[in-house]
Amino acid sequence: MRKTVLSLIVILACGSAAAADTLKEFRGSGNMTTAIFTVESPWLLDWRLDADFESMVALDVTLVEAHTGRHVGRVLHTKRIGNGLKLFEEGGQYQLRISSTLARWSFKVQQIKPEEARLYTPRGED
Repeated sequence: MRKTVLSLIVILACGSAAAADTLKEFRGSGNMTTAIFTVESPWLLDWRLDADFESMVALDVTLVEAHTGRHVGRVLHTKRIGNGLKLFEEGGQYQLRISSTLARWSFKVQQIKPEEARLYTPRGED
């Protein structure tokens, strides 16, 4: 029974991940403002942070409106290697303003369906 439940959880997790449509992907290190991306509500930001050192790593990410430069809000602030997901309920044209120290980062902007957003559980946030 336990094996069946675990198998079902894995299948559901894989099915859910496959349903997300990756619209844009950004990779790099250091500081930058990404290219403009357009999303509809709801959407996810799938992030990963890696580094050669465990300490002295930092990542700070804010979301800005693409054409006005208006600061929408802080998306992420961490001083640890890791990964996570962040759900957004408003669509639009945006850019990510990324500031990092001694780190390599990657972000995937993923379009999801409203029914998928209801299943969302935040993870990897400080």
